[in-house]
Amino acid sequence: MRPTRNSLSEEARRHISAELNAVLASLIDLSLQLKQAHWNVRGPAFIAIHELFDTIHGEVEEYVDSVAERIASLGGRADGTVELVRSGSKLPVYPVSVTDIEGSLKAIAGSLAAVDKPIGGGLLDRCDELGDAVSVDLLTTLSAMLQKNLWFVESHLS
Repeated sequence: MRPTRNSLSEEARRHISAELNAVLASLIDLSLQLKQAHWNVRGPAFIAIHELFDTIHGEVEEYVDSVAERIASLGGRADGTVELVRSGSKLPVYPVSVTDIEGSLKAIAGSLAAVDKPIGGGLLDRCDELGDAVSVDLLTTLSAMLQKNLWFVESHLS
């Protein structure tokens, strides 16, 4: 941990930074999965799904930067290399052979849900217990974005 004048204890900052790095790895993985789907999806509603994946990608990228900057502001190191993303992501492996619309939507829906799961599964509460209102706010808005886009994606599935 890098020394900082942040009001949180070093122990709290270390713990939160580690958990945020897990979220960061999954977000970067999601970003790459969205581009994979965006480039390769095929079917009768191509343009709508192609553009949907690109729009979601843009929103995810904003949070990649915000989460990484939060880690840095806590005195941590934001881990964004391919190796660290591969080992840290909690997402299912994207099925690169899938190019049909329904399969692509299902894969992206699963990944959106997987990124959101640990946030509501205790991470928000742990940040709150450690007195980190800034990370709570960031994770709350991230979760809202993920859930909104999960709804958009699932709305295309029968």
